[in-house]
Amino acid sequence: MHKIVVVGGGAGGLELATRLGDTLGAKGIARVTLVDRCPTHLWKPLLHEVAAGSLDREVHQLEFAAQAHWHHFEFVQGEFVSLDRASKTIGLGGVFDAEDGQQVLPSRALPYDTLVLALGSQTHFFGVSGAKEHTIPLDTPEQAERLRRRLLRTCMTKSACNQSGKGATVNVAIIGGGATGVELSAELRRMEKVFSQYGLRAPEQTHGINITLLEAGPRLLPALSERVAHATAVLLQDMAITVLVADPVIDVRPDGVLTRSGKHVAADITIWAAGIKAPDVLMSLDGIEVNKMNQVCVNNMLQSLADADIFALGDCASCAWTSALFVPPRAQAANQQASFLAKALKARLGGRSIKPFRYIDRGSLVSLGSASAVGSLMGGVIGGSILIEGLIARVMYAALYQKHLAAVAGVRRMLARLLIQGLRRTTSPRVKLH
Repeated sequence: MHKIVVVGGGAGGLELATRLGDTLGAKGIARVTLVDRCPTHLWKPLLHEVAAGSLDREVHQLEFAAQAHWHHFEFVQGEFVSLDRASKTIGLGGVFDAEDGQQVLPSRALPYDTLVLALGSQTHFFGVSGAKEHTIPLDTPEQAERLRRRLLRTCMTKSACNQSGKGATVNVAIIGGGATGVELSAELRRMEKVFSQYGLRAPEQTHGINITLLEAGPRLLPALSERVAHATAVLLQDMAITVLVADPVIDVRPDGVLTRSGKHVAADITIWAAGIKAPDVLMSLDGIEVNKMNQVCVNNMLQSLADADIFALGDCASCAWTSALFVPPRAQAANQQASFLAKALKARLGGRSIKPFRYIDRGSLVSLGSASAVGSLMGGVIGGSILIEGLIARVMYAALYQKHLAAVAGVRRMLARLLIQGLRRTTSPRVKLH
């Protein structure tokens, strides 16, 4: 059978493998394989909630092996390390046990007829001094867990100091005023009240966690409209979150950050949410053209410019949107591209052609806590944008996750998971305490 290999189990890659498995794999037309270095999938927009402790990663993650069994594709665990276009194989690194370091799987080669790269993105430090050493990024579930444990430990330590009569303020600096930084700052402020309920914060303090959000550009949310950015800034101000814009961070130190204007922001915890780039491995691929952000350059069929049998989607693909703009690295773009490729690859095997990919901006939403969100709705569909905020925006934001679950697990499993998670909230603490 024709071998289709999808590398990367993020939102776009997992949705594509699931769609192809349900069609081509189930009918025996193609052998579909998903490759990822991790055994589980977690929707990336949830990472800020994992980091704040308001969402349990173990409950919301999806096992690739189980997904493969249910949807007629194969899962192979391993890190993508090389490409041989002549032999049509990809190289996978060895898999090692996280606890004892023992090798579980050796390095190996995997053949393909059609290859789809959906590797997502990684942190871009932009060469800022001390950023890599003294900040915690928020790109993976492991990093989110590291941040959550660091936050709990710091809060417990400062609370103990408070009982002995010393100051107990926890200073958190978040570098990057994009969606990740904004959502994390709001979630931390919301969870502060929950921390005090479980003795992790001094209950008599109004705000025992000082949160500073730093953005190098002139405003927050540079990828969204000015109306959304202004509404977000007002809401963050109401939450007593300090916002500093137009003052880039030039040095990160163990006790805080230094900006270009000379301002020092004290920080017990510094979080990096300032930018992304495609994984470095893409720069070393055999003859594959990439841009300065390591993204694979593709045409309007999402094919790489160097090889018609290699496709790319999501954050790791550089795809033209208009004559002056490229498709932005958003979950909705990965979703649209996965849907397109599911149809395009099926048509390709059948000897048919389809219309080129066209990105439609359906607006953006930013979460600002359990009962609020802000964003623009249907911007590219109606030719303008409608500003929405409050509970309605929050409900729509939550619906995006359920839509993703429905796409990868089916409507019945999505509804079952939603019911189970609702019941679990009645018997579990509102914050993960260990």
